[in-house]
Amino acid sequence: MAMAAPCLHTCTVQQKRATLSRIHILLHFSAILGLLYYRIKHLFQGDVSIISWGLITIAEFIFTFIWLVTQSFRWRPVARSVMPENLPADTELPDVDVFICTADPIKEPVVEVMNTVLSAMSLDYPPEKLAVYLSDDGGAAVTLYAIKEAYGFARVWVPFCRKYGIKTICPDAFFSSFGDEHLMGRNEFKNEEANIKTAYEVFKKNVEKASSVEGSVRMDRPPYIEVIHDTMKNERGEDKQSKLPLLVYMSRERRPSCPHRFKAGALNALLRVSGVMSNAPYMLVLDCDMYCNDPSSAKQAMCFHLDHNISTTLSYVQFPQTFYNVSKNDIYDAQSRSAYKNKYQGMDGVGGTVCAGTCYYLKKEALYGSPINQDNMTPLFLKAQSEYKWESLLYQSEESLQEAEEKFGASRKFIKSINSLNDQTNRKEILCDEMIDEAKTIASCTFEENTSWGKEIGYSYNSLLESSYTGYLLHSRGWKSVYLYPKRPCFLGCSTIDMKDALVQLMKWASGLVQVGLSKYSPLTYGVMSRMPLVQNMCYGYFMFSHFLSIPCFLYGIVPPLCFLSGTPLFPKVTSPWFALFTTIFLSSLAEHLYEVFSSGGNLRTWWNEQRIWIIKTVTACLFGCLDVLMKWLGVAKANFRLTNKAIDEEKLRKYEKGKFDFQGAKLFMVPLTFLVVFNVVCFIFGMKRLVLERNFEEMFGQGFLSFYVLVLSYPILEGLVSKKAK
Repeated sequence: MAMAAPCLHTCTVQQKRATLSRIHILLHFSAILGLLYYRIKHLFQGDVSIISWGLITIAEFIFTFIWLVTQSFRWRPVARSVMPENLPADTELPDVDVFICTADPIKEPVVEVMNTVLSAMSLDYPPEKLAVYLSDDGGAAVTLYAIKEAYGFARVWVPFCRKYGIKTICPDAFFSSFGDEHLMGRNEFKNEEANIKTAYEVFKKNVEKASSVEGSVRMDRPPYIEVIHDTMKNERGEDKQSKLPLLVYMSRERRPSCPHRFKAGALNALLRVSGVMSNAPYMLVLDCDMYCNDPSSAKQAMCFHLDHNISTTLSYVQFPQTFYNVSKNDIYDAQSRSAYKNKYQGMDGVGGTVCAGTCYYLKKEALYGSPINQDNMTPLFLKAQSEYKWESLLYQSEESLQEAEEKFGASRKFIKSINSLNDQTNRKEILCDEMIDEAKTIASCTFEENTSWGKEIGYSYNSLLESSYTGYLLHSRGWKSVYLYPKRPCFLGCSTIDMKDALVQLMKWASGLVQVGLSKYSPLTYGVMSRMPLVQNMCYGYFMFSHFLSIPCFLYGIVPPLCFLSGTPLFPKVTSPWFALFTTIFLSSLAEHLYEVFSSGGNLRTWWNEQRIWIIKTVTACLFGCLDVLMKWLGVAKANFRLTNKAIDEEKLRKYEKGKFDFQGAKLFMVPLTFLVVFNVVCFIFGMKRLVLERNFEEMFGQGFLSFYVLVLSYPILEGLVSKKAK
């Protein structure tokens, strides 16, 4: 009798949380139906102000739709854990390629990028099965110089990490206050640590000096690829601790006359280049500022990818984005607690979570077709590869090869690499000039012309949020994904610390997601007809349509205060039973958010900060994101990738740590927000005057309380306006 395979992971449904959520959904939705009935009834009776009540009813219908799709995250939340100790031996593990993308040496400091590279090289994974690729979309000379310097430092850093089992494998974090292990009792360790620190300071000084001289981006350049370290060279005589993974620098071709495709284009170029060089079946995608914080992340991901019960349809394993520089107050909600601690777990329980763009281990095969057990959607070439060896495909099926070239481009070496993706035989040959020339060819601007890259193959070009949109397409084709939230963060990054960068980033996300939501690939049409479960499709509906909350929030920020000023009632009298219904919905919404915060380790301050920043972001970045899509649709604006500034400003950092909002540089975003705040202040003051004079407390209490609540939430904006005026 065959022995059962050892368990690699567990999946636990959070049943108590799910049950409470479902009961709350039923009760809250019943109250919402009652509210909508009340609105529509009075509109048809004609005993109210048609314009103001009509606008508020529209706002409440939008609120209801977004609330409904949001409940999909609460339907079946799950928590996962892994058992990497049950994995097969290192020699049986599959190869992994690490993709790191950078684009601007000024906005993305080169030292920080190299720390990410060094942390990836230090992963606890067989070095002969690991390859690290850096895509430099800026083509800056300083980045190439820096990666060579990083390799020199890696020759002492990586063996040091392996020898002492270091977990903080990012050198900058290790030598800072974030480092969580220093074996103070061992003289040998202390001496080596001092030597390593000296070497790191020299490396850092050299890179920073070069950055101050050669930090320019080249917008017009040929493709350039250089193998910084080849695993196959000098392998004899090296001990296991000293071996380093393959390290490759890539700067794809960039011409003003050719579409750039931003990060999606860089990732697709990396897919092809890695295919002819290392050809690992799995890949880890990292932002340049998101370093590896736990060397075991690759093995944790393999606990899912190597489980035969789920591996045939598993596309990627998503880890949360966690940030090391988030203050205790977290006034900008940089940690995205609601997303990473609640929504992602909820989405994982209904088919798989959204792809966050970084910190995920993906099966490359998923980017080339649908799962094997769904042949009716699998491209012809991928069917052929399961039936033929490469030789038979090449010599006996020329028609299939031609079709493959039409899809993947005219590189037979790359097509061959797809055929051998799951071949466990390690690469044996040294990367010769011929391979590098082939890699340069497939990293050129013209290689993708008349192919399926960006459409059916690789990362999609239909949205600037290439990973999230591609993940959506993968799920629609029948692929699954899992979400792992380990106790120790596997990846740590640098978060935005001022309002401008936070809003620019959110506007970019809002614009990309809304664009997809209004396209032919909308969850309302394409998603419903796809292979995705309905509840998972509703989750995607939330991500793509929740930014339209800016419309009802704007209406609620104008209509009730204006009616309060003019004495027009919008809500039932305090003594009416209908008022209890409105009160119930308001308190139920606050309680739902409060429970979610407490159940995920937050506190009252977390809840209050999230209430404030949600309002601010909704009427600024989300509104501008929707307007950005409208302008593109009208042909007024073109797609533009807005790179978030990762350089740290000391003055901004001090303000952030004190919990003070910094609106500097966010003037455009502040226009609608400032208008709403000032408008509410004026309406509240004169509305209260009318309330005192006319003594219609029962009719106007709802609007008066709402205006007061909005002003309390808007206190940081009022404080910022007053201090700015004082200066």
